[in-house]
Amino acid sequence: MPIYEYRCDSCGFQKEHLQKMSEPQLKTCPECGKGSYSKLLSAAGFHLKGSGWYATDFKAGGKPAAAKPDSTPPCQGGTGACTPCAAS
Repeated sequence: MPIYEYRCDSCGFQKEHLQKMSEPQLKTCPECGKGSYSKLLSAAGFHLKGSGWYATDFKAGGKPAAAKPDSTPPCQGGTGACTPCAAS
């Protein structure tokens, strides 16, 4: 159900009300009892969550760069020439 914000033009009282869309608009102020309670127009509140739909789905510029291959030469059979063998 949507939340509607109302304000009284007579006393300035302002409150949010949870109402069905099919319910009639409120007219009577709950604070002063006058019939000048009107619905306000407010921005819809929503929050996009995640890693960023724009950056991952709609951003121009092509695909991300592929990972560069490792520049370490292959092991020479345990002779100590490669980085992993030298560290052990």
